[in-house]
Amino acid sequence: QVQLVESGGGLVQPGGSLRLSCAASGLIFSINTMGWYRQAPGKQRELVASITRDGSTNYADSVKGRFTISRDNAKKTVYLQMSSLKPEDTADYYCNADILSYTSPTRYSNHWGQGTQVTVSS
Repeated sequence: QVQLVESGGGLVQPGGSLRLSCAASGLIFSINTMGWYRQAPGKQRELVASITRDGSTNYADSVKGRFTISRDNAKKTVYLQMSSLKPEDTADYYCNADILSYTSPTRYSNHWGQGTQVTVSS
């Protein structure tokens, strides 16, 4: 069974920084695109950033220049370095990945983590 487990959320003051991590585990053969989404109270879940297996990145306009996504393929882990945080960044952050598992080796399946809360407040 494949799992994505996030860590690193918490409370931070405006202008501060946080680093989120998401580790994939299970019978994983390959991981394609990995990404971070967020959902604020009363709002739809939105893409924050994504990164392909070869390192190509994509960012939401609202976080460009402040957030950096990276991944360690050997550790099956994706990171989100968040800087210059604003109150509007407050949300639950979810990891997402397209994974090819040994138990289903013919197609990639999409997986979500359980989420980690980020609160930006003074």
